[in-house]
Amino acid sequence: MTDLARQTGFDIISTEPGLDLVRVKGVTGQMAPRDALQRLLKGTGFRAVAIDAHSYRIERLPRRPLTARVIARQRPERTPDGDIIVTASKQSATLLRFPGSAIVIGGFAPGTPTARPLTIDDVARATPVLQNTELGIGRNKIFIRGIADSSFNGATQSTASLYFDEVPLGYSGPEPSLNLYDMKGVEVLEGPQGTLYGAGAIGGIIRLTPNPVDLTRFGASFSSGITATQGGAAGFDVAGMANVPILRDRIGLRVVGYRDRGGGFIGDRLRQLSNVNRTDTFGGRATLAIDPGNGWGVEIGAVQQHIAAVDAQYAERMVAALDRRARLAQPYSSDITLLRGVVRKRWDSGLELLSATGYVDLRTADVFDATRAIGSTGPTIYTNAQSAALFVQETRLSRAVPGKIGWLLGVAVLHNRDIQARDLGPPDQPLDIIGVTNRTDSVSAFGEATWPTSDRVSITLGARATAARTDGEPSSRPRNDSFIRGRATRRIDPTLALSWLIAKRTAVFARFQTGYRTGGLAVATGVGRVLDFRSDSIMVGEVGLRKQRSGETGLDLSTAVSYARWRDIQADLYNRRGQPYTANIGNAEIAGLEAIGDWVPVRGLHASFAFLYSYNIVDGPIAQSSVRANRRLPETPAFSGNAGLTYRWTHGDTSQFSLGVFGRYVGRSVLGTGDFLDVSQGKYAVLDAQLGWHWRGVDFSLSGDNLANASANRFALGNPTILATRQQTTPLRPRNLRFGVTVGF
Repeated sequence: MTDLARQTGFDIISTEPGLDLVRVKGVTGQMAPRDALQRLLKGTGFRAVAIDAHSYRIERLPRRPLTARVIARQRPERTPDGDIIVTASKQSATLLRFPGSAIVIGGFAPGTPTARPLTIDDVARATPVLQNTELGIGRNKIFIRGIADSSFNGATQSTASLYFDEVPLGYSGPEPSLNLYDMKGVEVLEGPQGTLYGAGAIGGIIRLTPNPVDLTRFGASFSSGITATQGGAAGFDVAGMANVPILRDRIGLRVVGYRDRGGGFIGDRLRQLSNVNRTDTFGGRATLAIDPGNGWGVEIGAVQQHIAAVDAQYAERMVAALDRRARLAQPYSSDITLLRGVVRKRWDSGLELLSATGYVDLRTADVFDATRAIGSTGPTIYTNAQSAALFVQETRLSRAVPGKIGWLLGVAVLHNRDIQARDLGPPDQPLDIIGVTNRTDSVSAFGEATWPTSDRVSITLGARATAARTDGEPSSRPRNDSFIRGRATRRIDPTLALSWLIAKRTAVFARFQTGYRTGGLAVATGVGRVLDFRSDSIMVGEVGLRKQRSGETGLDLSTAVSYARWRDIQADLYNRRGQPYTANIGNAEIAGLEAIGDWVPVRGLHASFAFLYSYNIVDGPIAQSSVRANRRLPETPAFSGNAGLTYRWTHGDTSQFSLGVFGRYVGRSVLGTGDFLDVSQGKYAVLDAQLGWHWRGVDFSLSGDNLANASANRFALGNPTILATRQQTTPLRPRNLRFGVTVGF
């Protein structure tokens, strides 16, 4: 280190004990001082942090704690100073000083005790700030902080944007339920996030961060488990990861593969079948990383996943808690392919250039038994197939140096093509009924800057200017012509935020931001009709407090109060005949109070809690058909929360144990807006537990979900064609146990 500092003229300092005993391999050749320092420190357990353009501080890498892989109980890694970095802010801000509500979840890496295969659906079920529908893995919608439009999939753009690293996973339709094996973490930025992420982030964004390719050493892991469900079929899961340095320090490859079967637990009495709602998921990811040197980095990656369900997962109250009656099977499938490329360049001054390009192909297909709805003497099916192709490109330049003005400037281009196709009729010869195709093109320029007006106060200002156009086309000649084939949108979404450090590890923040979703063409109520739906927009203000513990014990706490005004809400709906349509349903006022905390009274013992209280009321012709108590946004309970207690301890030099007990409560919500859709759901509590044992590179886990075997309705929809019966439920999975093993080397 001393020789490098002397040769480059840079200041390299450290206060870490034992650094002088570390031996490193020498580096030769022409390269930037930053690259030389990084190569010297690889594999040593230390890293270099830039202080300014000509100074570095050497600090010890944070240790990864033994972490139970039960969602919402996972804790992100901290820097030696106790900071948690929010990479989704695009300026790598610390969580303490981030001026807005954010959740950072870590601990998804192989080699940690694993409760079961995890998806964003699991994150949503156990984090009160997130809500989701329960149509089935691969076709659920997800919402953030009660910004929920409808319980159904259709033409409207998503309210929450889901990202894989720097690339969105879709534009509209359901979220693809990617398997989270070998993920570094999940970040949730509560919205709107229109300035940084554009249209479709009115509720916020969820960013999945995969573990990076290690260019220095080979690594691999394997995980497997079996699940037993009381009264249901068994399930299993297998997953593996391999990290291979192709050219040491220069080129590396990381590959992930997985296979998962969810055993069914719902029966069909008419067809005399049991456990019909089985699901199978298989997929994988691959990332090639290249380090050309001089601060450059290149990543090329691909993701592919296929989900197939044998049948739908709903029951009917008039039959039994876990049974229904249907003449036909109702399978569905979800396929996603993602191709991405990311180029980065970092300068010693703290300047960073990033260019990300992505292509996403998402296809879903649903089959419903429409025999009862049509009143046909023979079997009748209704199918809804949706395919979307999304291309995005974003390039931005940013600079973040502690104590100085941080800023970013960027441009983004988006093209999306969404096709909805529908059929109705006998299973062997269904007839096409009208569908729609929407094409959206947008160009945006955005910027954000954070001024530290003092050591304690910083102000953030930003704006995004967008020009977008959506063109819609029906799949066949409609019975009406009251629609516009093209619609242009031009708008500016500003951000104003403040962070004030009121104590050493305590900060308050305030934030105001806006967002919107584009309009388009959709199927209208009635056979053979289409109509336009308009753009909607939202304004949100929030004030919050964030406290972080400074050592291994103490309290982490984040709480916020928010208020939103949502105008011209877009919603995908169903009429009484079970046919879909899209409309602007009115306006809503949304007030929320949220908190998340983690208290460590003694080393190894964690007491955690989280809750969200949300008050909202919808005003519009459809909403006014319901009693006032039911004029709510769908899927948004007035109150939901969870709590957990975990303890981790070490026995000898080779064994570590973890034990956790967790409970969650989901309050009452309604299926949708209006008297036809104000079906009650939710209002239940669930108890889970987990035991983990780490021994010599092997992790064993035993986890139990719904240990009290609670029976409740998570979601009041399975087959939209018989929605008028108001008898459908999506029951909780009965008591189930999983035994899992993970091996890492």
